[in-house]
Amino acid sequence: MADGQRTGIYRGTVVDLGLETARLPNGKLLSLEIVRHPGGAAILALDQQNRVCLLRQYRHSIGKWIWELPAGVIEKGEQPIATAKRELREEAGLEADEWQPLFSILPTPGFCNEELFLYRARHLRAVGTTPNADE
Repeated sequence: MADGQRTGIYRGTVVDLGLETARLPNGKLLSLEIVRHPGGAAILALDQQNRVCLLRQYRHSIGKWIWELPAGVIEKGEQPIATAKRELREEAGLEADEWQPLFSILPTPGFCNEELFLYRARHLRAVGTTPNADE
């Protein structure tokens, strides 16, 4: 396989796994398993007492319940801030009057291009939840 080529292995609703050929800085070609991901947004939602909103969710991939920030996948054509607002409402049943972008991170750059955008939300109000089946 030549430099820059990609052979698809699996394409799902969220991830696209493939074998990609990359040329290393030393000139050698290497075949890498790479996951292409649309990215996500996570929310640091703070109430009036600066308590952080966390959600308890079961994650099959690790086989246990964990506490997480509200977060979700960016839908096609959606801006990260719109994802953050949608996910806070769907998962936590909250809306916020104040939004501040904090930073973005690449959580697993060794094999995945997912970029996760983090926002701080303040001045929260309860609006009821509409979680997805896996939430």
